[in-house]
Amino acid sequence: MRIYNIAQRSRLFSIYCELNYKNMIPLRKEDFVAARAVAEKHIHRTPILESETLSEMTGAKVLLKAELFQKTGSYKIRGPLNVLAHMSADDKAKGIICSSAGNHAQGVAYAARVHGIPATVVMSMNAPQAKVNATRGYGATVVQHGEIWDDAYAKSLEIQAERGLTYIHPFDNPRLVAGQGTVGLEIIEDVPDVDYVIVPIGGGGLISGVAMALKAVKPSVKVIGVESTGAPAMKRSISEGRRITLPSVTSVVDGLVVRQVGEYNLAVAKQFVDDIVLVDDTEIFDTIIWLMERCKLVTEGAAAATVCALMTGRIAIPPGKKVVCVLSGGNLKLEQLRGLKWN
Repeated sequence: MRIYNIAQRSRLFSIYCELNYKNMIPLRKEDFVAARAVAEKHIHRTPILESETLSEMTGAKVLLKAELFQKTGSYKIRGPLNVLAHMSADDKAKGIICSSAGNHAQGVAYAARVHGIPATVVMSMNAPQAKVNATRGYGATVVQHGEIWDDAYAKSLEIQAERGLTYIHPFDNPRLVAGQGTVGLEIIEDVPDVDYVIVPIGGGGLISGVAMALKAVKPSVKVIGVESTGAPAMKRSISEGRRITLPSVTSVVDGLVVRQVGEYNLAVAKQFVDDIVLVDDTEIFDTIIWLMERCKLVTEGAAAATVCALMTGRIAIPPGKKVVCVLSGGNLKLEQLRGLKWN
């Protein structure tokens, strides 16, 4: 039996994606409805909140999809529930493994507990301690390794090969994307006349699901992605026409930091995402404070990035249009919060 090293296994996974996922673009509305049916008894139907202040500032009608109120504190629970529901009994018995900066870890751990599956989660060394503790609290075994998600990913592949576990990718998986896309399904059901939806981008799982779900129902909706200036992997990949690997990342917003987006997610974004804008960390942290002061909402950096893009004028919304900002999570790293300067 041939033994592949980490780089080879990663490349083989990419080839698998290219060969097997291309016929799954686009997912249909029925795929998102089915994913919700699997997950709905385990998740909250999160509210959409109106912000009069943001509406006055921008001239548009601004609504906030509050996934910070989701179980585990973010949308990341949705995808794993759908993926694990489709696993074979043999694979469930062997167990699963994932790598995560924090939110995917909690989502997988929670979903594994729901399905009675043993879970191992590899998290970066700088993952927020609250997320590490929560992941363990849901019953998963936590291994910490590396400085960013890509390092944890490599370590998780080593453990997977040693123990024969099933790897649950945080974004590059159509079943997971279908689960994450239920956010978009809820938006279009609750706000059928929505014109723009703004979504944060890390590896691309959320925006690819939301974009397909929205446009399956209303093709005219504009979907805008937001990345950090310190980790613009999706924007650069689309610009260069290929999936690139950033040589380094400088953002400290853990939900936005990957050096390489998913193969499947990139293919979806090329077709269904209308634009991607960049905001920097300082602007994001200013927005976190603003959301606390004016909206009484505690969001993590990736969630605040969508509002930040509006407030800084990176996205120009025509007057009177209806826009939904996806607040993807509320698991704010408290160490970062303590370091913010309050005026």
